Amino acid sequence: MLRSLVALRVWIPLCLALTTVAAAPLTLTLPEPKPAESGYFKMGAARSPDGHILAVDSRTLRRDGRAWLPVMGEMHYSRYPAAEWREELLKMKAGGVDIVATYVFWIHHEEVEGTWDWSGARDLRRFVETARDVGLDVIVRCGPWCHGEVRNGGLPEWVVARTDWKLRSLDPAFLAATRQLYAQIAAQVRGLLWKDGGPVVGIQVDNEYPGPAEYLLELKRMARAEGLDVPLYTRTGWPALTTPMPLGEIVPLYGVYAEGFWDRQTTSMPGRYWAGFHFSALRTDAAIATEMLGNRAAKDDVDAAKYPYLTCEIGGGMMNSYHRRILIDPCDIEVTTLIKVAGGSTLPGYYMYHGGTNPEGVRTTLMEAQDTRMTNYNDLPVKTYDFQAPLGEYGEVRPQYHRLRRLHLFLREFEQELAAMTVALPDVRPAGRDDVTTLRWAARSDGRRGFVFVNNYERGRVLAPKAGVQFALRHGEETVTFPTQPVTIPSGVSAWWPFNLNLGGVTLVSATAQPFSRVVEPDGSETLFFAETPGVAAEFVFKEESGVELTTSGRLERTEGRWVVRDVAPGRGWAVRAVTNTGRVLRCVLLSEADSLAFWKGPLGGRERALLTRATVVFEHDTAQVTAAEGADQEVAVYPVPAEMRVVGAALSVSSAGLFGRVQLPVTATVRPVAFERVREAGPARAIKVAPTKQGVAMQPTEAEFAAAAVWRVTLPEAIDWARRPLLRFNYVGDVARVKLGDTLVTDDFYNGRPRNLGLWRHAAALRQGELRLEVLPLVKDAPIFLAEAARPAFADGAPVAELKSVELIETGTCTLSAAAGPQPK
Repeated sequence: MLRSLVALRVWIPLCLALTTVAAAPLTLTLPEPKPAESGYFKMGAARSPDGHILAVDSRTLRRDGRAWLPVMGEMHYSRYPAAEWREELLKMKAGGVDIVATYVFWIHHEEVEGTWDWSGARDLRRFVETARDVGLDVIVRCGPWCHGEVRNGGLPEWVVARTDWKLRSLDPAFLAATRQLYAQIAAQVRGLLWKDGGPVVGIQVDNEYPGPAEYLLELKRMARAEGLDVPLYTRTGWPALTTPMPLGEIVPLYGVYAEGFWDRQTTSMPGRYWAGFHFSALRTDAAIATEMLGNRAAKDDVDAAKYPYLTCEIGGGMMNSYHRRILIDPCDIEVTTLIKVAGGSTLPGYYMYHGGTNPEGVRTTLMEAQDTRMTNYNDLPVKTYDFQAPLGEYGEVRPQYHRLRRLHLFLREFEQELAAMTVALPDVRPAGRDDVTTLRWAARSDGRRGFVFVNNYERGRVLAPKAGVQFALRHGEETVTFPTQPVTIPSGVSAWWPFNLNLGGVTLVSATAQPFSRVVEPDGSETLFFAETPGVAAEFVFKEESGVELTTSGRLERTEGRWVVRDVAPGRGWAVRAVTNTGRVLRCVLLSEADSLAFWKGPLGGRERALLTRATVVFEHDTAQVTAAEGADQEVAVYPVPAEMRVVGAALSVSSAGLFGRVQLPVTATVRPVAFERVREAGPARAIKVAPTKQGVAMQPTEAEFAAAAVWRVTLPEAIDWARRPLLRFNYVGDVARVKLGDTLVTDDFYNGRPRNLGLWRHAAALRQGELRLEVLPLVKDAPIFLAEAARPAFADGAPVAELKSVELIETGTCTLSAAAGPQPK
């Protein structure tokens, strides 16, 4: 005991002494970027009829000679009703997406040999035309093998049945069938390619191909021969090919997922998912498709630096397989994207950005399943392909949609600067998975200016706050040290902070807030919007320059040739205002975290304007279509303030909110309870089987086993406003849920802790004739599945659980906001 007391007396003053010593700044050296290389890319027609040129170099895509950093989001046309494509593509565009990517699932179009179906939701041509009409480019992922959690990876049963063919190879018979597929795709997009003035800027051949490069080269050759002549030919950059791909023939695209449904383990974050939350210049992710490709080292091709760092599969969410029920956190998606951007990526591409529903098959169901002959690693739901994506199966807007939109705005506003910047990693980095004490950070820089990226978040793990954080960035004899005093990075926070940015004659030396969007006036004056970094006081440091007058709403100090701005509270007015001797005005607005996530930008009333609203906004025809959000007031704040704002011809009363003009919109989102009654108790829990395959996992229930499901009858209100897109929400607990309308399965779900939604408007006619029922199989405590602890029920006395807690009807209104031009801000 005496020894312990002595040790304690020594330890306490030692700790006090340590707290008085400032931590040394975290250091890195800013490299001088190498010039971009080109001249060796063997792509297709790059010039459009009106003279626009789309090209590629070793750093970025280039549009008319300027760097282009687009955002790409995946949506599967054949998994979504054609009547709703336009609305959803507009949502994608409002979220910052520039390119919509889509798979062409062969089995969706030629399920029966020789019978092609390009009608309805399978109408690729109409989908591409709709994308063009709303201003989106398109990349078509042609297959023949796609995966996409589709039966046989998208290959029709009649192809898989050809045991005399060697699939996904140079087998002449297989290639002949594939060429017919490519010919069909080419016919669908004829006249819609970039060279025709259309939106199709690229195609992908096959997917996740583990064989020789010669196969992919032959697919490219066939595609071009059939008329698919585009500026960009792509492949997935994983896994490694067994023979080298000739330089410049096909551009590899990469990916990352926060966690996957495909792993064989039933534990949280197996394998190398942790690496997706650590800054790195490595492009390849070894955690993707481990069920097919196995555990492998993450290693880039030797010529990776000869290509731009583009991605096509940053997980926008994650599907649930029967044996792995992933519960996505919105920060998972934001942070894994931020890590890729910080690592040098110049195209964030999401799989999926928009969820959907599997179509009906002619002869079989069309989802991936373990009892099929090919791509039979996992059991997926029969109908839902929601993917917990930023935009859901029924167009639901998820929290990560807003987080990603803020990041996309940053990429767009600083596109040219970022294009010239390469990744710089710090001198001291985390040692690996278990190092949770070293701060995770990196920089992108052109050698003098750039952005520091910080991440103190990891899925499934609480990272402690990091105290004493200050950065020292070296370039030659110069060192930029910021912030002026060390700060603490709170747990769960990620951010990007600028240094040495030239803001039109005003130099921002550093800031501990995130610049993400701007509004520019005809005279060059601009308003630059920053998001606060939660838990970190905002500090702005400007170079003291002659002819620049600077004022602030906070506290201003002059020191060593710099202006330091502190004590700035987030708000909707300007935090800093600088005026140059030419009369140009720079306003810096520090928005709260909530307001920065409610920030939209688009054309309204004759110019680009910024909107702050918790509602959902799409921009079209110089107006803003605003859809009410559940649980939020329907306020919209607009900047610059228009002379007038109107809805359905009626002028709205405008009040002031800092620099913004604020209006209340006459739309609502209502939630009301729906009646239901149990009509059948659950039977005995089933014995869960494991698939008799090499890597078999728990199998989903058969149709016969649903005889043991608990069943509830749902009685809808008589008065439903079908124009307000009524959505039914089932709050349930169980193993597997199915919603049936009469005898027709309309949606299903593997329980992961989230409610199951159903878009009622898609079934309005059938609902007048059939009974709506929910079937839930009981969940057993020892089921051989992964389920997040937060989603696990109590299992009172160890009994299986099948429970329907509530059913809710959500109806959302939409209005169109128009505006008249107003004065230029002062």
